[in-house]
Amino acid sequence: MTVATVPETRPVVEADHLSKWYGQVIGLNDVSVSVPPGVTGLLGPNGAGKSTFMKLMTGQLKPSKGGIRVLGEPVWHNPSLFFRVGLCPDQDTFYDRMTGAEWLAALVRLNGYDERQARHAAHRALEAVDLVEAGGKKIGSYSKGMRQRVKLAQAIIHDPEILILDEPLSGMDPIGRRRTIRLIKEWAHDGKSILVSSHILHEIEAMTSSILLINNGRILAEGDVHQIRELIDEHPHTVYVKGEDPRRLARVFLAEDDVISLRFEEQAVVVQTARPDAFYSRLTSLAASGEAGVVTEVSSPDDNLQAVFQYLVK
Repeated sequence: MTVATVPETRPVVEADHLSKWYGQVIGLNDVSVSVPPGVTGLLGPNGAGKSTFMKLMTGQLKPSKGGIRVLGEPVWHNPSLFFRVGLCPDQDTFYDRMTGAEWLAALVRLNGYDERQARHAAHRALEAVDLVEAGGKKIGSYSKGMRQRVKLAQAIIHDPEILILDEPLSGMDPIGRRRTIRLIKEWAHDGKSILVSSHILHEIEAMTSSILLINNGRILAEGDVHQIRELIDEHPHTVYVKGEDPRRLARVFLAEDDVISLRFEEQAVVVQTARPDAFYSRLTSLAASGEAGVVTEVSSPDDNLQAVFQYLVK
């Protein structure tokens, strides 16, 4: 009788006591973690160490201590690995006088494509990120969102096995963000492993349930986003609500038991709530009904997670 075997699921990234420092500044501090296949979100506030971790994965930085392997291979002094890795960096580094198509074709020529193959691959990549019409225009004329999309095209053009996407939604409009999230999920469905960073929780939640929580160069938590969200949701969330009648808004808010505190600012109410999802749901309904007047602005100082991370570290 033949016994079916379950295929081994090997981590796509393995860090072993990995550290990186810049003089006296620590960028990454003794990180040991295994990243499984699929989509994994790297979540943390700005300056948490996300970009440093990704630059170590892609061989742009040499570890100060410890080691890192990608797709089972060491990263440093291993140029053949980079044919299997696609990178969307956090910063723009383009030749602005080149068109998007020229830029992509030039990059993929470094992977050994001939001129005809490079042109075809560039067109295919631009098509994937909905940038074909702008492909013949100079990159210097691109908007921030278009520059982000051409970076995504450069990440996928050589059909890599793993994508490293550093804040890929930064600077995009809401429609562009939704389209890019859908693309990332489609690439994962096609079998690619993806590590994507963000400082905004709901962006990561829209892409994956598997996350790494990073702050001050350390991994604070890893696993299912819903488990980690329970930790995060223990922290009171602050919501700034601006409207034509703040006092009417306040009366409605205070009738709910998840509102911990409330204060007034100019034409606004600042609320602390213990259950942000429920609060936002009610607030949307309240704004639509007009029951408490027109709501003109809603924002949260906690959106960048800085306050949440300070709370978790304590």
